[in-house]
Amino acid sequence: MRVAPSVTSPIPLSVLDLASVYEGMSNAEAIRQTIQTAQVADALGYERFWVAEHHGMPAVASSAPAVLIGAIAAATERIRVGSGGVMLPNHSSLVVAEQFGTLVALHGDRIDLGLGRAPGTDQLTSSVLRRGAGPDSVDDFPNQVVELLAWFGTIPPLENGIGSKLVAVPGAGDSPQLWLLGSSGFSAQLAGMLGLPFAFAHHFAGSDDTPAAFELYRERFEPSALLEKPRSMVAVSALVADDAAQAERLALPNSLLSVRLRFGGRPTRIPSLAEAEAHEWTTAETVFVTERNRQQAVGDIDHVTRRIRALADSTGADEVLIAPQGPDLETKLRTLREVATLAR
Repeated sequence: MRVAPSVTSPIPLSVLDLASVYEGMSNAEAIRQTIQTAQVADALGYERFWVAEHHGMPAVASSAPAVLIGAIAAATERIRVGSGGVMLPNHSSLVVAEQFGTLVALHGDRIDLGLGRAPGTDQLTSSVLRRGAGPDSVDDFPNQVVELLAWFGTIPPLENGIGSKLVAVPGAGDSPQLWLLGSSGFSAQLAGMLGLPFAFAHHFAGSDDTPAAFELYRERFEPSALLEKPRSMVAVSALVADDAAQAERLALPNSLLSVRLRFGGRPTRIPSLAEAEAHEWTTAETVFVTERNRQQAVGDIDHVTRRIRALADSTGADEVLIAPQGPDLETKLRTLREVATLAR
C-alpha cells in the first residue's frame, strides 16, 4: 500500500512548455520566450523542461521538438531537457533514434525522450505526416517503441536486424532517458508491461479517474533493463494569481482556445485577454471551462499548492509536471517562481 507523503514533504517538479504563440506574436518570439522560460526553470531548480510535438496549430510553435530541445539544452546549464512528447507514429523509429542520439552526444545525460502515440494534430495533417502509413500506424506503436529500444541498444538486437546489421549512428549507446506518455489506461498498461517510466497528461485529459491510470500502470509493471520499479509523473496546468477571481480571469485566453478546439472551431493563436473577456460565453462553454479549471491548479498560491499536493497524493506520482498558463510570459513565470517552493 502506498503511504501518503506528509504535507511538508518536497515534491519533485518539472515544466511542460507548449511554445505558446499569442495573437500578434511571431513564432520567433514564441520560441525565444520558451527558451527564456527554460532558463528561469533551470535557475529555480526544476528537474526537467519538456516541449511537446504539435502540428498545424497556430498557438503552438513546437512542431520540431528535437530541434527545439537542442536550442534549449544549449541555453541552459543543469536542467534535463526533453519531449513531452515525440509522437512516434509520425516518424521512423530510426530517425528518432538518430535525432535523440545526436542530442545525447551533444549534451550528455540531460536529454529525455517522452513518447506518445497520438498524432498531435488533425486527421488531414496526420495523413500528410505519415505519408501512406495509414491509421493502423497508431496500432503499431508498441512495436515502434520496441524498435527504438533496440536502436539505442537498450535491449538485444531484433530478428529483423535492428540493433545489429542495422545500427543508429548516433543512437546506439547514446540513449536518452525514455518515458512513455499517455492519457488513457492503454498507455498506462503498455508503459507497465514494457517497464518504462510513465507520464500522464492530466493537463488536457484531467478527470476524477486520473488515479486509476496510475493504478493500472503499477499493476502491470514488469521490471526491465531500464527500470526496476515503477516511476511516474503527472502533468497539470497551473496558474497562480492574487486570488481565485484574478486567476480565472487570467486563464480566459487559454480557456477560450480550449473551447474553440473542444467545440469544433478553427485552431487559432492564443487570443488576447481583451478578446477572451469580450467573448460571449455560452452555458455549455462556461460549464466546460469551470470543470476544466477545477481539475487543474488555477487560483491563489494556497489553492494551487493544495491542488498539486492532492494530485501527487491521489496518483502516487513521483514527480509533477507543471504546464504554466496565462495571457503573457510574466504570468507564466510568476506561476513557476511561486510553485517552485513545493520542491524545497
